[in-house]
Amino acid sequence: MSTTPTLVDTTRSEWFKFRTVRASFIGVVTFIFLTIGLAVLITLVIKSNWTHRSAIDRLAFDPVTTSLVGVFFAQFAVGVIGARFITSEYASGAIRSTLASVPRRVHLVLSKVIVLLVIFFVLSEIVVVAAFEIGQAIYKSGHLPTGSLSNSSDLRSVIFAGIYLTMLALIGFGVGLILRTSASTISVYVTLLLIVPIIANFLPSSWQVHFTKFLPSNLGASMMSPQSSTNSFSWGTATIVLVIYTAVIVSAGTFLMTQRDA
Repeated sequence: MSTTPTLVDTTRSEWFKFRTVRASFIGVVTFIFLTIGLAVLITLVIKSNWTHRSAIDRLAFDPVTTSLVGVFFAQFAVGVIGARFITSEYASGAIRSTLASVPRRVHLVLSKVIVLLVIFFVLSEIVVVAAFEIGQAIYKSGHLPTGSLSNSSDLRSVIFAGIYLTMLALIGFGVGLILRTSASTISVYVTLLLIVPIIANFLPSSWQVHFTKFLPSNLGASMMSPQSSTNSFSWGTATIVLVIYTAVIVSAGTFLMTQRDA
């Protein structure tokens, strides 16, 4: 007699899938390389050109945000990983056997969300802390201003950089649930993060102020910035808005999955 798998069973199964797929490993390595590698590159460039900066530029220098610049490139990697966590099963046809063994589709989605949430929260926090500490060490060696995790604002910026990446992985997954193909999902995801902000630059300035602060990339900038900007949300509001985006997209994808055939 067959029994319906529990949420724990499906979560273990999804964790096994994630860690045994080569694409996941490549994506994670790319994510780590972009976040830490670009942090090293950018901070070294800033250090080498520090003497050429004006006094105003030195006063405005932000050692925290500049050491986390790799996050804005890594956001594409985490979105692709999140998307392929579901679209690869549709592409291979494995989704049929998955749904046959896990008839409760909501349980399946929830299991995948749990796996992505735990993996990327832990991994993102480790990686962004490493990028931050390496960046500060480079700045310190060149006698530049530095940040510290003992400072509450700097610590919050680093922690919420990891939360930002985690939410983007879930957004990529949610879009994948809705569109079900890797190509279309990645196209929409990249458009949302890269193309829409570019288009927004052509809007009237009065529109830009109200529109751009709702863009995911701008929300991420607000979450990671030690200081708030008059033209952006505060870090707390930005986090709430991004969580709402994530919840809506994943919920919409879950609803569609329960209504459509595999």
